[in-house]
Amino acid sequence: MLDIFITSRVRRKIIVVFAKYPDFKTHVRGLSKLIKEDPGNIQRELQKLEKGNFLIVTKKGNTKIYQTNKHFPILKELQSIVIKSQQSKPSKTIG
Repeated sequence: MLDIFITSRVRRKIIVVFAKYPDFKTHVRGLSKLIKEDPGNIQRELQKLEKGNFLIVTKKGNTKIYQTNKHFPILKELQSIVIKSQQSKPSKTIG
């Protein structure tokens, strides 16, 4: 269902992870292993989500750590949409 509104497969997977687990913190490579996507594509989508204020970035040395912005205006609604979209599918992992 999310694929109708969010056309980027990688962005959709990232949003699902961060919406379902708002306390989750990760770097590009860790997220790449989790959602099985290319780090370059992930980096590009993370930058877009950061600019849109969905994600907060902190630096730890040379590494950027990403986490959900819990003050994102429509976070609760987005979480609800993610959960509902996953319930309408047969059991499938992230995405």
